[in-house]
Amino acid sequence: MKIENSLIENYNYMSCIFCEIIKGNVPCYKVYEDETCLAFLDIRPASQGHTLVLPKEHWENFEAIDNETLSKVMVVVKKIGQAIKAGLGVEGYNIVVNNNAVAGQIVPHLHFHIIPRKSGDGLEPWPQGEYKTGEAEEILEKIKIG
Repeated sequence: MKIENSLIENYNYMSCIFCEIIKGNVPCYKVYEDETCLAFLDIRPASQGHTLVLPKEHWENFEAIDNETLSKVMVVVKKIGQAIKAGLGVEGYNIVVNNNAVAGQIVPHLHFHIIPRKSGDGLEPWPQGEYKTGEAEEILEKIKIG
């Protein structure tokens, strides 16, 4: 089975493409499925084996999902990460959630990217900056919990 990028590009986004994949209306390269989650290969992989893990129930983003479902999804993320390391012989992987459009979320259905990594693979981490004097304390006060 070959899944064409054009199938996804031309899909009517009035409904959620991931919900349509879950329903079986759009094909995917299924890695794992249980009653809560579906995992499949990303058709535009950052590296070979790049897998998406998502809850079958539609949750728009990370804040929306309930904790019970999130816990089940994270267990599957761990399981898929272990399978990627063992099956592909990679040294590690990134787990990424693009939360909302501004952060790069293209499909508004919560999903986790598991991106296999090898030394020298050319995938660059995000840039790192520094806080100016007093900035860290200001930010801390705005986001500190408890």
